[in-house]
Amino acid sequence: MVNNARFLILPWIRCKNLASSVLGMAARRLADDWETRYGVRPVLLETFVERPRFHGTCYQAANWSYLGDTQGRGKLDVHNQSLLPKKASWV
Repeated sequence: MVNNARFLILPWIRCKNLASSVLGMAARRLADDWETRYGVRPVLLETFVERPRFHGTCYQAANWSYLGDTQGRGKLDVHNQSLLPKKASWV
C-alpha cells in the first residue's frame, strides 16, 4: 500500500480536469516505478482528505473509491481522544 500524503494544485492554476488527469497518470506509473526502485509492487493507493475543508472531488473524478471518514484520532493517539480533524479515506 502506498500513501499519497499531499496533492495540491494551486488555486490560480486553471486547467479543466488537470487534477484527475495527473492522479490517473501517477497511479498508472506508480506500481512499475516502485517495483523498479524498491523491488516491491504495491497493489493499493490511499489518501486522506481533511473534512470539511476539502471534498476529495479530484479523487472521485479519478475513480478512486471513498471508504468513509476517520474518527479524528490520528495514528499516534494513545488516549482515545478526537483532537484532529476528521478525514475522508480514499483508495
